[in-house]
Amino acid sequence: MSRATLPDRATDIPTSTVKGTQTAVFAGGCFWGMEAVFEHLKGVSDVVSGFSGGSEATAHYGMVSSGGTEHAESVKITYDPSQISYDRLLSIYFLVAHDPTQLNEQGPDRGPQYRSAIFFANEEQKRVAQAYIDRLNKAHTFPKPIVTQIVPLNGFYAAEEYHQNFIDRNPNYPYVVVNDLPKLNQLRTQFPDIYKN
Repeated sequence: MSRATLPDRATDIPTSTVKGTQTAVFAGGCFWGMEAVFEHLKGVSDVVSGFSGGSEATAHYGMVSSGGTEHAESVKITYDPSQISYDRLLSIYFLVAHDPTQLNEQGPDRGPQYRSAIFFANEEQKRVAQAYIDRLNKAHTFPKPIVTQIVPLNGFYAAEEYHQNFIDRNPNYPYVVVNDLPKLNQLRTQFPDIYKN
């Protein structure tokens, strides 16, 4: 899907206020594609597929798939803010990784476990995420309203091992070919300066 370009950055987390690696937690549909997109970014050292929004007791794929656990399929991204900023991660999240105008669904997947959500770890992440959405709305980047939730991170629980690095291990899986490989191609084309193989 083609997307408009963004206006200049209005705000970000100053690199002088953060020390060492940081983490960001985003939800936006099936975590396989989200994980693969963020793994291909310079400055990102680790991406884990998992669940956020519900309790530890229900953080299991079989339960989350029912849509009744309050969890969303999410990814936890570990990154070096001296190489890639939180604002830049948001660019990839909104413009490549998913469609933030789809409510409780993403592509062929339906249910609140596939919702669009930013789980902020601190007030700085909350401020930057809200400012970013405001910029997108002001620029009319999308033809429909953005439905992304901005909510506190109250826990992240890694998904089962077979979900981790799913696309690397299953590049010919039909769901991946149709829904996720186009995102990687878009990332390579739209953000060549930060794309890594």
